Amino acid sequence: MSDATDPAAPDAPRPAGAYAVARAVGDLVHTAGMTPRRDGTLVARGTLGDTIDDDSGRELAALATERALDAATSILGPGEHLVEVVSLTVFIAATPGYERHSSIADAASAVIVDRMPGAPLPVRAAVGVASLPGGAPVEVQLIARFA
Repeated sequence: MSDATDPAAPDAPRPAGAYAVARAVGDLVHTAGMTPRRDGTLVARGTLGDTIDDDSGRELAALATERALDAATSILGPGEHLVEVVSLTVFIAATPGYERHSSIADAASAVIVDRMPGAPLPVRAAVGVASLPGGAPVEVQLIARFA
């Protein structure tokens, strides 16, 4: 296991600034916040309750969660694998009156369930914010246990 993203991992997210995409501490991997990107490009910009509808928000949250899992996996050594996601935080750029944060975060939880069947559900926070880096509508950060 290492604290640097494995450059050989084709799906490993790359940092967009002066930070690591993931770090291991003990048997836990902490990820940076991941936005919904494909091939390094943000796939949508906007705000839930304004330019991004709920269905799109759920798809974007799922994509950001996949990226966070890819970031966590990218620093694992040979034979190591994620066992469970302990904590999941979903940041949602939303208009002031928006109230469906949990519905958007449920899409992130669904990715965890699909990727780790039988593992306990993580604790989760769905947090509404005024804006996110690059105008992203969602950002996902997680802490996972590995073995």
